[in-house]
Amino acid sequence: MTKSPTGFDATRMLSFDLETTSANPLEARIVTSALVRIDGRSVDAVEHLADPGVEIPEGATKIHGISTEKARAEGRPHDEVLAETVQRIKRAWEDGLTLIVYNASYDLTVLRQLTGDFTVTGPVFDPYAVDRIKDPYRKGSRTLTSMCEHYGVELGNAHEATADALAAARLAWKQVRQWPELKRMSTGELMEFQAVGYHDRQSDFARYLAGRGKDASTVNTSWPMQG
Repeated sequence: MTKSPTGFDATRMLSFDLETTSANPLEARIVTSALVRIDGRSVDAVEHLADPGVEIPEGATKIHGISTEKARAEGRPHDEVLAETVQRIKRAWEDGLTLIVYNASYDLTVLRQLTGDFTVTGPVFDPYAVDRIKDPYRKGSRTLTSMCEHYGVELGNAHEATADALAAARLAWKQVRQWPELKRMSTGELMEFQAVGYHDRQSDFARYLAGRGKDASTVNTSWPMQG
């Protein structure tokens, strides 16, 4: 992984979001992929609709609004969208940008299970993980919609991939202003901060479930991808 002594630069980001066929990242296939590249004053947003090659469950369609019929009629081949998504992420890292992903352990696990070999070779900033680590005792939901309300960020159409990606970038910008020590961390320090903090929060959640007689075996403690 590329090391950066200068820390996180909130003016140079690639914000990334997927809408998929399943909430389980080990089974999901891409329906839409959005990548918003922010480099100084330049903002370039790209969104791809994919034909996932399988039926899109009704529950997933209710979330993101894309039916099997629409994806088949208008979507690009799934593997083309996957390959271009990974290519743009890798190029952003090569160019020194930070990848912004809300709940990175989901989206990046999807990429790994679909490609078989996706690896993280550059910095990742996950507003979901950062919020849980920095403000662990705040009550209420930590969905993207709730987080945007808490931080005063405009969301637009929730579960529309580009809107979600833009919102994640705005959350990251707000968080480094609220906790300026985040942007002073090197790449290695930032990644370790999120990985260790995510593991601790998830381990606490697993103990909470176990203490109430509930199954905690499916709680993922690995960040930025499921182990």
